[in-house]
Amino acid sequence: MAERIPEALQKKITDRLHFYEDLGIRQFYLDRSSELRESSLPVALTSPPAITEEMPLPKPVRKPELPKAAPVATKLSPLPLPVAAGPSLFESMDKVGNDTLLKIREDLGECTRCKLHSTRHSIVFGDGNPKAELVFVGEGPGADEDAQGLPFVGRAGKLLTQMIEAMGLQRKDVYICNVVKCRPPGNRQPEEDEVSTCSPFLLRQIDAIAPKVIVCLGAVAAKTLLQTNRGISQFRGEWLEFRSRKLLATYHPAYLLRNPPAKSEVWKDLQKVMAVLGLEVKKGKPA
Repeated sequence: MAERIPEALQKKITDRLHFYEDLGIRQFYLDRSSELRESSLPVALTSPPAITEEMPLPKPVRKPELPKAAPVATKLSPLPLPVAAGPSLFESMDKVGNDTLLKIREDLGECTRCKLHSTRHSIVFGDGNPKAELVFVGEGPGADEDAQGLPFVGRAGKLLTQMIEAMGLQRKDVYICNVVKCRPPGNRQPEEDEVSTCSPFLLRQIDAIAPKVIVCLGAVAAKTLLQTNRGISQFRGEWLEFRSRKLLATYHPAYLLRNPPAKSEVWKDLQKVMAVLGLEVKKGKPA
């Protein structure tokens, strides 16, 4: 009787054979019963050799890494500055047919649409010729304007009157108004919500008057109409377009009171306006 293989060794051999079968390696032994039927010759079977150490698993073959392409340097073109003459958000606003300054003032009423109404004395709507070819747009009323209810009647207003007269015109020939109709406390600049609330009335005024030229006095007026954040010095004195009308921005008279040398620059701007309006362009500085 053949000696029985120890159970531990038998299990180890069985596991090893299964391992080789998983690798595709089979037929480690011959079927003795089938061989004896086919041949009378005895076949000597030998037991598989004792396994002393395990065959290492084949190492996975790593795919060769493709060389990384060097990043292509893309030359970025500088973003263009916003074109001030282009259409603004206001361009899409519907115009009121057969609008008049009287109707606009009635619609404005005793306005309480923004917080400026709580500190104002008067609503400063505008003043001048309702059919003027030239409209001046300022920032907002000051203390004198708030007291009298008229635009540009303080020190800056007197300087504006001199500028208008130097052009060969009178205040009654032009129209003067502001972005906001109520005085900001302490003469501060109007805040964004105040401008957005009040500016639709300004646009209706401009449409109703239908001027040939609009002159923005200062940065607030220019930035409001042109919807730009560019500083006024970047486009002061340049002809721009607003709602199919010529627009020119220049310094505010209050700025000229603080910086008298800038008066010569403003006079050059006003001479451009005079040329468009067909007024006689006078040489030299105004008195």
